[in-house]
Amino acid sequence: MEKLINPVVTAGILKKYNFHFQKKYGQNFLIDSHVLDKIIGSAGITKDDLVLEIGPGIGTMTQFLCEAAGKVLAVEIDDRLIPVLAETLAEYDNVTVINNDILKMDFNEIANKYNDGKPVKVVANLPYYITTPIVMGLFESGAPLESITIMIQKEVADRMRAEPGGKDYGALSLAVQYYSQPEIVAVVPPNCFMPRPGVSSEVIKLTYLHEKPIKVNDEKYMFDVIRAAFNQRRKTLVNALGNAAKLSVSKDTVKEALSKMGLDERIRGEALSLEQFAIISDLLKK
Repeated sequence: MEKLINPVVTAGILKKYNFHFQKKYGQNFLIDSHVLDKIIGSAGITKDDLVLEIGPGIGTMTQFLCEAAGKVLAVEIDDRLIPVLAETLAEYDNVTVINNDILKMDFNEIANKYNDGKPVKVVANLPYYITTPIVMGLFESGAPLESITIMIQKEVADRMRAEPGGKDYGALSLAVQYYSQPEIVAVVPPNCFMPRPGVSSEVIKLTYLHEKPIKVNDEKYMFDVIRAAFNQRRKTLVNALGNAAKLSVSKDTVKEALSKMGLDERIRGEALSLEQFAIISDLLKK
């Protein structure tokens, strides 16, 4: 069949299956081949790769992935799209479609079962509400990853690569930059989708870091500290951490740690770098 990237073909498939978009799944299908070429090019996909595609939709990007990759595993939550994908991907013998919720799947099992435990490249067009759980689920699973190349809402992409001190900087920025090297690949305007979303999107590539950028004694505790710092981001670090029941530290202990670091006790979490969060976590843990 003709490629789905052609808007006429996409409209025809949607009409044939009487498909209605569901807002809860954030369904916006790409109709711009230049964007797809950028995604696949930046992800560095070759015939040696297994690509995990999250949310293939009607298979627009999947078709391109099948031609570039050795194997494609496409996980789609909407069961109405499974018969559509059976038609649009019929000519490809290197794709497996699974009807499941990616958040309920074991990423290590995926790598072991479909890629002999070797690192996987992840590609996806993700809706706003599910971006953080999926990205953090991938990172925290400890599964073998090479990269995550995703198209997401511009606002979320900005948060992922934000620097200390800005309004976009927060727990997501720190987590993404601890596990990966983020790089904006393309800005994607609303007219590249069917239907058009109300916001601009960006393609961001997160190259997994096998050697972390900082050393910390207790990774989980550091992220507890980070979450506490940004749960009440307008409060000083002393108050935010001192009030966090999960940390069980007094305000005086936080003040003492900040003093050892040469930082003002009125400082807020948004001013601390990843390295400084690692240092204060180690001090508080002691």
